[in-house]
Amino acid sequence: MFKRRRPAIQVKTAEQVESMRAAGLLVGRTLELLREAVKPGITTMDLDVLAEQHIRDNGGVPSFKGYHGFPATICASVNEEIVHGIPSASKTLRDGDVISIDCGAIVDGWHGDAAVTVPVGEVAPKLTRLLEVTETSLWHGLAAGVAGARLTDISHAIESYVRSQGRYGIVEGYGGHGIGTRMHMDPLIPNHGAPGHGPVLEVGMCFAVEPMVNLGTKNTRELDDGWTVITTDGHQSAHFEHTFAVTEDGPRVLTALDEGVERLGPLRSST
Repeated sequence: MFKRRRPAIQVKTAEQVESMRAAGLLVGRTLELLREAVKPGITTMDLDVLAEQHIRDNGGVPSFKGYHGFPATICASVNEEIVHGIPSASKTLRDGDVISIDCGAIVDGWHGDAAVTVPVGEVAPKLTRLLEVTETSLWHGLAAGVAGARLTDISHAIESYVRSQGRYGIVEGYGGHGIGTRMHMDPLIPNHGAPGHGPVLEVGMCFAVEPMVNLGTKNTRELDDGWTVITTDGHQSAHFEHTFAVTEDGPRVLTALDEGVERLGPLRSST
């Protein structure tokens, strides 16, 4: 039985968090494999096949495939595609593109979920900077995920960092979420907003945090495929995500190979 203090948020035992780490580590290793595979000339379907094989060969099941009818193992969102891009054998990556790869896996009934945005070949400096800002905002959000904080402290940390770096569009209407025995659970975690609101974070709660930041406007629209979300102005977008657990010692990043030690260390020491 799960211990629950708030009905909407699943609280895990220490042993259950360890089970989630197994799923998270598989996701993290899969994304590293895909990051290395990204190059001009590869198709998004090539990446999807590689991801599914790696997940299944290592004892996992893809979280995304069949989820509400989604047809693939990864979401592969290129350039102006923000999230939920469907892999295709006809979509070939080109030098100068950026691709968001979102991946989920289930191990023994527990989910891990993470995403990276990867440059394809040589990209424009403004895109390199977009990726840096978005990924760093993720780590600021994760660093705010400590026991006793409020949920929107995470949201505020993400927004505050992005706003401090220039004029970027922070996507609204999509965000992070609870995770555990299901991929998407309560609560939704926006990537913007005032601090000090929402439930108090407790040891054993697990969340996926995922800022989505656009080079231009924050405005979005969904394509006719019913999945792919794009920027309305055609400018590129970046998306990074990690799953983490609230622990007595701070956030434990379950989908990072080093559990977030390298990136969280400097942020903890500066607070």
